[in-house]
Parts: sequence; structure tokens; C-alpha cells
Amino acid sequence: MLDMDVVYQRHAEMVFRFLMTLCRDEDTAEELTQETFYQAVRSSKKYDGSCKVSTWLCQIAKHLWFRELDRRRKKTSLPLQEEMVS
Repeated sequence: MLDMDVVYQRHAEMVFRFLMTLCRDEDTAEELTQETFYQAVRSSKKYDGSCKVSTWLCQIAKHLWFRELDRRRKKTSLPLQEEMVS
């Protein structure tokens, strides 16, 4: 089983930098970094060691970023849909 305190200490900065390359926004990258480690803690029992811990964390971070992009797209497209109904 992973010691998530150690995992966080070793990989938090790398995950943050990875997210910064994706979103280019410090606040978003910080929020998604925290969410990445929250999700990692929740699913740590599922980690089977078939890849590096850093790869596993970046995959979680990438999926969270994609989810954030979907959320933003839906948020910005909502007014358009409301206009079409009117």
C-alpha cells in the first residue's frame, strides 16, 4: 500500500507543473493538484504498481483537467442554448 504522505511530498510539485502546462493558470493548477491527490487517496488501493506513481498521478490529473474543460464548455454554452429556446 502507498504511503500517501510520502507520495504527496515527492510528487506534488511535479503534478502541479504538469497541470500548469495544461491549463496555464496557477489557481486552477493548484486546485486540480489538490483534487488529484484527493482522488489518489480515494483510489490508492486500486493502484497495482504496473506503472510509475508519477504516471498514475498524471493520468488522474489529466482526467480531472478534461473534466474541468467539459464543465467550462457546458457553462459557456448554456446562454446560447437559452437563447435558442426563447
